[in-house]
Amino acid sequence: MDAACVNSFFYFHAMTASPEIKITKAVRSRLAETDFNNLQFGTIFSDHMFMVDYADGEWKDLQIVPYGDITLSPACTTLHYGQAFFEGLKAYKHADGSVSIFRMNKNAERFNHSADRLCMPQLPEELFMKSIAALVDVDRDWVPAKANHSLYIRPFMFATEAYLGVTPSKTYKYMVLTCPVGPYFSKPLRVKIETNYTRAAEGGYGYAKAAGNYGGAMLPARKAVEEGFDQLIWTDAKEHKYIEEMGAANAMFVMDGKLVTPSIDKNTILKGVTRDTILTLARDMGYEVEERPIAITELVEGTKNGKLTDAFGAGTAFTIAPIASFSYNGEEYFLKDPAAREFSARALKALNDIRYGVVPDKHGWNYMV
Repeated sequence: MDAACVNSFFYFHAMTASPEIKITKAVRSRLAETDFNNLQFGTIFSDHMFMVDYADGEWKDLQIVPYGDITLSPACTTLHYGQAFFEGLKAYKHADGSVSIFRMNKNAERFNHSADRLCMPQLPEELFMKSIAALVDVDRDWVPAKANHSLYIRPFMFATEAYLGVTPSKTYKYMVLTCPVGPYFSKPLRVKIETNYTRAAEGGYGYAKAAGNYGGAMLPARKAVEEGFDQLIWTDAKEHKYIEEMGAANAMFVMDGKLVTPSIDKNTILKGVTRDTILTLARDMGYEVEERPIAITELVEGTKNGKLTDAFGAGTAFTIAPIASFSYNGEEYFLKDPAAREFSARALKALNDIRYGVVPDKHGWNYMV
């Protein structure tokens, strides 16, 4: 055990009488040396992390330990064959000091969809939720008490067997890290519609939060940044004619007074929790919602005839990130000022009011820690 650990431990009992989580607390917290006014996303980690191992058909040794390095064999199958995936969710500080985790059950459900697609073991949803609730409770002082700030939570699973053979691992590790974060983007986005590279194809695993999906997207994303863009919008692999999703979020548009977003039926895009949340809030607000194919030409025409009045990315990291313009075949199309857009402003306020406990949570989305 790391030298920063105490020798004693205590147990966290939560939700049911399932196996206890052994908690070894750090001797010294890094809270005092953390600048909460300058939180770069994903670079500052809380004091502790959760981990549990899978072997012989069961999850064993549930632990919360001080954040730090772990040891892996160089023959670890994850390093060679990519059996790895993750989730992303957030915890929020309410005005009364209480802490909530937003829609954790939906992330638990999607976590196991990814595991199934990558031939990895199912993690009981109870264990997923218990591990996150326990970790957030131990590090609850790391949840920022500022508007537009939160504690980002990163659960992930990877193969651990030392074996150079193209076959599913027999052993796995599930871990959870947390990071205090502020806004992901500070300005509306210039995005490029990608018509050369492909993120996912029908029959693939674009709907899973697999590490490989993100690794393969880095080169085209870097090229777009070098051209002056902030993000990509991916298109279908077959014809490059239809919108799929953004680099790290689902793409959503308001056209002719309706909220429109690409359908998830073909399993090529992520079944985003924020996406589902925005669709629900839109219906609550009386907006007609369409989940369907969206042709690039429809967006181009929408900017010309004024029917496209709003466009944004929706995701856990982004929340709602307004699109200022999109580029297609070398031509850039500009949308109305994000400050003047009705839907995304209303949706963001409604979402934040629920997450921060300003209004009643009628959908039961907040899990209180």
